Amino acid sequence: MKDNCVETVELKGHIIDSLLLPKVLDEIVTRGGRYVIKEIRIGQRQEDSSFAKIEIRADNSSALEAILDAIHDHGAVEANPGDCQTELADLAGCFPEAFYSTTNFRTQVRLGGEWVDVEDQEMDCGILIDPDGKAARCVPMTSVHVGDRIVIGRQGLRVFPAETSARHELFEFMSSPVSSEKPKGVSVREIAQAMRRTREIGEKILFVLGPAVVHTGGADLICRLIREGYCQCVFAGNALATHDIEQSLYGTSLGVSLSQGLPTAEGHEHHLRSINKVRRLGSIKNAVERGTIKSGIMYELVKANVPFVLAGSVRDDGPLPDVFTDMIAAQTEMRKHIPGTGFCLMLATMLHSIATGNMLPAWVKVGCVDINPATVTKLMDRGSTQTVGIVSDAEPFLRSLVAELMPG
Repeated sequence: MKDNCVETVELKGHIIDSLLLPKVLDEIVTRGGRYVIKEIRIGQRQEDSSFAKIEIRADNSSALEAILDAIHDHGAVEANPGDCQTELADLAGCFPEAFYSTTNFRTQVRLGGEWVDVEDQEMDCGILIDPDGKAARCVPMTSVHVGDRIVIGRQGLRVFPAETSARHELFEFMSSPVSSEKPKGVSVREIAQAMRRTREIGEKILFVLGPAVVHTGGADLICRLIREGYCQCVFAGNALATHDIEQSLYGTSLGVSLSQGLPTAEGHEHHLRSINKVRRLGSIKNAVERGTIKSGIMYELVKANVPFVLAGSVRDDGPLPDVFTDMIAAQTEMRKHIPGTGFCLMLATMLHSIATGNMLPAWVKVGCVDINPATVTKLMDRGSTQTVGIVSDAEPFLRSLVAELMPG
């Protein structure tokens, strides 16, 4: 609660050209507050940051708190912040009632008078303070233990939204609502450039793949990207792996011949027979090493020693022995592979794309490709605003991407 319903906040970064300052002022007015800009310094060059000190007044303390909550995620910080406040978790798998809910933007907490970066940045988590009180990291609700020090409230926290950084790349300007009428060639080129840069600086490229990659005939193109070192991890479900293995064993996907485009005799059994073969051998890796699986995405991943996480669903047949059927275990395994990721390509899967997007920090660029515009829209609505979306079927996009990355 604030004395006299007045608070002074500061805003730093590229707050003018990004329109971040007007957004903050609009939030204040829309929520019934009043403001006075007490100080402002505007950068003169593109790389210069700006600064604003804003006095906010409201009719009552609850209205002021609502305003401060709304502008906090835009990077507004109290002018004279104290250390962050914490409370010990009293129940395993639960945060204290007043816990701070994280965003995917870079966040810092104030500990012992110093600003400290929050590690493992992820949206929809809490912030755990290490026992020595010198470090902080995001923690999912299910991983909370009794006695953990969890950050509560907003004091001593500051957020760095993407808008506070200078924009220099086309990729960053194209993160906007998806349209089937956007120039796909430009988007494909920018995704290819982002993948090249990511590989050059030694960061990981994460693929999130749906079964339509196989159905549309794009598996061979994914295989080529893996062989050329453009993939360091894959997230998918039982269906992608199953249909890929079915293609390797029978030349079909869901019983349809990928060479002729026609259903095959008894083809409806192929996916189940594929699962059964792998289950009898114990794992996909065993099936590759014993020569049962001789081609395809899963084959290339095993051969290149590229890790993959297969998360299941209630619809799965089998499933394959490598599939995580416990969703909390699947999330935990996925989180292990997020650190070091510099670019993520999401292709033809709504649920896995949204799930992965929820885990990625905002500075990891995302290319999301789907025939359904709603997939990209939902991903961005969930907070993954660093996403470039392309409305396209999987195979045509992959063909264009491979041509950009490996011309000739």
